[in-house]
Amino acid sequence: MLKKFSKYNTLRNQISAVFLLVMFIVLLLIGAITYNIVSTLLTSNAERQIQQTAIQASSHMDALYEQIDMLTSQVATDSYVQDLLYDEVEGVSASFNQRQSLMQLVNSYQAYFRGVYSFELYLSNYDRLFPLNEASLIGRLDVMAIRDAKDKNGQLVWVGEDPEDSNFFLVLRQVNLIDRWFSPGGFLLTRVNRSYLQFNEQSNPRNEQEEGYMFLLNKNNEVIYSSSENMFDLIPPQYEQTVKINNEEFLVVTHTSKLTGWTTMILTPLYTLTEDTDVLRTAILLSGAVGFIIFLLSSLVLSTMITKPIQKLTKTMSFSKLGTLKRNPNISSTVEINELNDTYNQMVDSINHLIQVVYEKEITRSRTELKALQAQINPHFLFNTLEALYWSLEENGEDELAEHVIAMSELFRYTISTPKKDSEWVRLKDELSHIERYMRIMTMRFGERLTWNIKVNEEDLLTKIPKLLIQPLVENAILHGVGNKKGAGHVSVNIERNIETSKLVIKVNDDGPGMDKNKVNLLLKSLKEGVAASDKGNGMALANVNKRLQLYYSKDVVNGLAINSEIGQGTCVSFEIPMNGGVG
Repeated sequence: MLKKFSKYNTLRNQISAVFLLVMFIVLLLIGAITYNIVSTLLTSNAERQIQQTAIQASSHMDALYEQIDMLTSQVATDSYVQDLLYDEVEGVSASFNQRQSLMQLVNSYQAYFRGVYSFELYLSNYDRLFPLNEASLIGRLDVMAIRDAKDKNGQLVWVGEDPEDSNFFLVLRQVNLIDRWFSPGGFLLTRVNRSYLQFNEQSNPRNEQEEGYMFLLNKNNEVIYSSSENMFDLIPPQYEQTVKINNEEFLVVTHTSKLTGWTTMILTPLYTLTEDTDVLRTAILLSGAVGFIIFLLSSLVLSTMITKPIQKLTKTMSFSKLGTLKRNPNISSTVEINELNDTYNQMVDSINHLIQVVYEKEITRSRTELKALQAQINPHFLFNTLEALYWSLEENGEDELAEHVIAMSELFRYTISTPKKDSEWVRLKDELSHIERYMRIMTMRFGERLTWNIKVNEEDLLTKIPKLLIQPLVENAILHGVGNKKGAGHVSVNIERNIETSKLVIKVNDDGPGMDKNKVNLLLKSLKEGVAASDKGNGMALANVNKRLQLYYSKDVVNGLAINSEIGQGTCVSFEIPMNGGVG
């Protein structure tokens, strides 16, 4: 299945897919954030408007309440009412005609206020003074309402729905006698039409299903006004900013009047607050779709501009399978693609040049190998001649001279022979044997003046080192140390282990005349520059060994040769190599 779609896994498709994915995520985030912000803003604005409507409705109810309060206050302070109640308190009962006259007074007040249906006047002992039928205030109202009116001391008290008729509300206030230092003189009970306490057209919802419901509640959360008879009963007792009624969510906005303590509640369907967001959602989706199409086309054009030159370069490179490396012309206006193309062309030129060089080197190497085969005849002839000389000296009794000849033969064989494998690397044991042979031959020149010793641990004898790495130092110590000294001279080769650095320390010491600091510094400088010292070529061996150390141990040996010397104390030349040989 994966192989079936692998042909579509191209750079062009990958670039287009990544660009489209990024664009989709960006459009999705921007659309979601924009929609959320605008929706929240619309809801917040609608909530503020509804809150303002609730405040206006509450203010309207406060105005109606104040009108009732003002009217009942006028009736309670009327001079005729005050005189009748004053006489009653003083023990003078009102006559039938006096009580009958109250009707004209009440009618005159009712004529100017449509909300009041009737007035009832009671004495301080709760007996009714007007209307004329006998009744008691205690039987008419709850005792708590009467006590509340007494506590309010003349202020208006909202009693609630009339128990005798649900179309009316009752308000009560205690009548205080002005001429008796505002002492209680009776009670004024007023019946108010329910229709009077309604919201005006500006605050009242015109369409309940679309714009919501309005309720007016007293301090006990009893309904004074409701735009829907059954809706308030569906509101849960403990509600939050939103409630769910009949699977529909409503926004709840309330405002409580400081004057009356009444609460105006407005329930608004949430969908009416966010219905304008449908247009916004459609606009966001449409603009997102248009932007996605534009970005799709742009990504295809851009990916084609990027990948077409690469495909051309890839096609040119595929010719290398046929053994031909061709240059690719510049076909792009992009700097990076042109740099890539130029780099490829430079690589083609270099490879073609290297192919030519390698071809010529192969021809040269073949010719060199032929000459090397011919040159092998010369060492072979030298070894045979030395062996013939050895047998001749041994037959004539020149045993000591014969030993020197055979040592010289082995020295030459070690020096100029070329094994088939690892020709540049030998065991430390073989290098030291070569040094001993060289020492024996040098005794032919120095005789008993030359003594030497070699000190090495047996476990280090199999360590691999480059051939002729130590012998030039020994040769240098004999020629310039022992050779420049009067009397006997000694050369020592010490190979020690440095456990901390895991290296072998090789030291070649002589007890010759030594050198001053200036000469030592000159030698060290020449070693650093990679040339021999100018003092009669004395530094040639040192420069050779130091250069070979850098070539063979470039990763492990940093300092190369170290030279310590003092006038009259001899010279010590040392270097370090890895314990494991470091072949490579």
